[in-house]
Amino acid sequence: MKLAILGGGGFRVPLVYQALIRDQGSLRVDEVSLYDISPTRLAVVEAVLVQLAREAAGGTGDATPPRVDATTDLDRALEGADFVFSAIRVGGLRGRVHDERVALDLGVLGQETTGPGGIAYGLRTIPVMRAIAERVRAVAPRAFFINFTNPAGMITEALQPILGDRVLGICDTPGGLVRRATAALGLHPARTHADYVGLNHLGWLRRLVQDGQDHLPDLLADEHTLAQLEEGVIFGPSWLRTLGAIPNEYLYYYYFSREAVRAIREQPSTRGEFLLRQQDDFYAAVEREPDRALDLWRRTMTERRALYMAEAKGKRLDEVVDAEAAEAAEDDEGYERVALAVMAAIARNERATMILNVRNGGAVAGLDADAVVEVPSLVDGAGAHPLATSPPDPHQLGLMQQVKAVERQTIEAATTGSVDAAVRAFALHPLVDSVSVARDLVRGYMDAHPQIARLFGRG
Repeated sequence: MKLAILGGGGFRVPLVYQALIRDQGSLRVDEVSLYDISPTRLAVVEAVLVQLAREAAGGTGDATPPRVDATTDLDRALEGADFVFSAIRVGGLRGRVHDERVALDLGVLGQETTGPGGIAYGLRTIPVMRAIAERVRAVAPRAFFINFTNPAGMITEALQPILGDRVLGICDTPGGLVRRATAALGLHPARTHADYVGLNHLGWLRRLVQDGQDHLPDLLADEHTLAQLEEGVIFGPSWLRTLGAIPNEYLYYYYFSREAVRAIREQPSTRGEFLLRQQDDFYAAVEREPDRALDLWRRTMTERRALYMAEAKGKRLDEVVDAEAAEAAEDDEGYERVALAVMAAIARNERATMILNVRNGGAVAGLDADAVVEVPSLVDGAGAHPLATSPPDPHQLGLMQQVKAVERQTIEAATTGSVDAAVRAFALHPLVDSVSVARDLVRGYMDAHPQIARLFGRG
């Protein structure tokens, strides 16, 4: 099978390739086409993949690593693809820096996917992604499109009118939450059902059922174990018990908005600025020492993971990372594992259940049938099918409905060039507390992003 990776020069692409190397199943991916607009970044990532393949060939694995083709020609990458994996970043990390700083300068949350930054990210990304989807429909109409491009839920919904149910969104945070909670309780993963409901980066684990019994109350009642859980560190055990559920870690930005803004401002840089410096250093180092590409990538990835959501965990982006501790704590089942699991279930028609961003249908009461939600879904040879969930609590549904309205206003603005829709998107977001601030955000992002200025006819 052939996999096309859009954003093939991206820093996390080796994670996907590494997962493909480890896949020993039949009907495995044997060809990977990397597409990116930057030949330099493609060359660096290709060097990392070559060294990963060489390392695998020297091990005990029987499977041949997938062959790699790197190209700046989109149609060439898509031709013959069975699956398309998208992880592009329109505007690069410099765009993320602007997303964060414009909001922070106005006193509201500056974060990549949540709040104003997520809206700005969507505004400049949706037109590009829809153009790509048109090429996928023309060149690889039978391919399944696995979207990791953020904001993942919003982008997935924006592509559905073009690609239908062949597009689905993935994220590693819900699965990571479920795995951590399941392990903390000592439950058997294969026998445990997770009751999770939400939108991308906005969801709640409400029950963990094994053999007909919900074990989540046991975890919530265990102060010591709960405090060791990543979500316990972020939210505090007391708030988790008050909620009676465990939220996706990104809900920190809603439940502790003031603290989040203050913590981000007190950092030596924003997360985007940190990643921009780090990745610029990485690509430059690989150009100088291409033979060390794999080692340099691994070291950079370790630091990146260790300081993820630093502001929520009481860490600083300038602190020295304990590499051994970071590697020991690494979750080896990130988004690349979710992508591989989706591809395996579809290609081999192996029924599997995982939390995905899919068309709602009637799975979540209170949201439109065509709204993209993040819920447990059955994946088989025909694609992903959302499983029915119990109705969300009023506060959960209210927040989901409000954020879904924001996503849809953003999609309208991005597809029609409506400034009014953009103002509505910012003003209606629960983390923006003023219509005046919403208008300032629109102006600020137009000044910062040429793509947004052109979208609204100002560039």
